[in-house]
Amino acid sequence: MTVAGPVPSPEWRGGRVTAFDARRGIGTVTDTGGVPFDFHATAIADASRSIEVGATVTFTVAPGHRGRYEARSIGPRPATAG
Repeated sequence: MTVAGPVPSPEWRGGRVTAFDARRGIGTVTDTGGVPFDFHATAIADASRSIEVGATVTFTVAPGHRGRYEARSIGPRPATAG
């Protein structure tokens, strides 16, 4: 399978959940640079299969279905000390 677009870094990213359809189990998370990545509910790290739109999260990116990169291991962004 060929994946379209530039290869993203495998490192952890920060972003925000910009869409989530609980009935279908699919959503979109947008990284801090404005790049959107689709995800499936099974990519939510706590196995809850549910996440709030607007939630600030961390995630990784990996080759996914339909020749695009997808968000994986989506979890809450840790609070920063300050």
